[in-house]
Amino acid sequence: MKDFLSSLRELEEAGSAAINTAATAEELERVRVEYLGRKAPLTQLLRSVGRLPQDERRAAGAEANQAKSRLLERLEARAAEVVATPAEVSVELDLTLPGRSRWRGARHPCTLVTDEICEIFKELGFVRARGPEAESTWYNFTALNTPLDHPAADEQDTFYLSEDTVLRTHTSPVQARVMEKTRPPVRIVVPGVVYRRDPFDASHAPAFEQIEGLAVDEGIDFVEFKASISYFVHRFFGEDTETRFRPSFFPFTEPSAEVDVSCLLCHGEGCSACKGTGWLEIMGAGMVDPAVFDNVGYDSERYTGFAFGMGVGRITMLRYRIPDIRLLYEGDVRFLEQFA
Repeated sequence: MKDFLSSLRELEEAGSAAINTAATAEELERVRVEYLGRKAPLTQLLRSVGRLPQDERRAAGAEANQAKSRLLERLEARAAEVVATPAEVSVELDLTLPGRSRWRGARHPCTLVTDEICEIFKELGFVRARGPEAESTWYNFTALNTPLDHPAADEQDTFYLSEDTVLRTHTSPVQARVMEKTRPPVRIVVPGVVYRRDPFDASHAPAFEQIEGLAVDEGIDFVEFKASISYFVHRFFGEDTETRFRPSFFPFTEPSAEVDVSCLLCHGEGCSACKGTGWLEIMGAGMVDPAVFDNVGYDSERYTGFAFGMGVGRITMLRYRIPDIRLLYEGDVRFLEQFA
């Protein structure tokens, strides 16, 4: 028994000393294996308790277990000290390297453009409106004079959630909802996300921001429509930017027009961006079709109005000379930090 206790004290003292001198987590692990591992002397000493006389085994086993517990506690305490005060590492510093700055969050470029567009139309008396992104086929198509057998309502172009519910393909349904609840005059802009079955490539995205606009009152004509759009173009793109209205067709406007602006890169002379035409398309627009007024309960003989819709991504690309729309949606910090 005397020799057993003497060996036990020597092992505990040696183990404590080794723990105290360990400076890293790796060194502590080596000490643990050396003194408390399966083949360590202390483990072997514990196994030898069974060879002691019967009346000495209980006391010897208790002493050995207490010594092992003390070493484990000391090991855990030292591990906490090593983490709190890590060993100094010798590193050669290159003081000529530029400092590392922390990236700061900022508003997305599409958000910046959306807010600017809404503020410009606010000057003309327009207010913001919003509506659901999961929309009924009535508001998304039928109320806007678009029959359900129209190609735009086909499943190849539209995300259907059920037979009569879709992810809205434009923000125009909000126009119908507002007109149902509001008597003229009405002047609203409707920013929001829309969804279409488009490929994700340099000029298309399946989910993107759009802004619709609607003005309804007595006596609104095409002249006021052109003046309002031209005012926006000059305020947003600059006074030297020219506008062009090309005849087009949309189910919910009559007459309809595609609105172009003179190319911002070549100033109308022709380049690859405008495909040599000198013009860039920015929106579809037109006078509200009387059938739309009839669907929402407006007197189409009394009221007239105009509507327009533009993709915020396209406008953002023009504003910041961005060549690929995917840059707006990939979340690349290197790209987004330019707008901080």
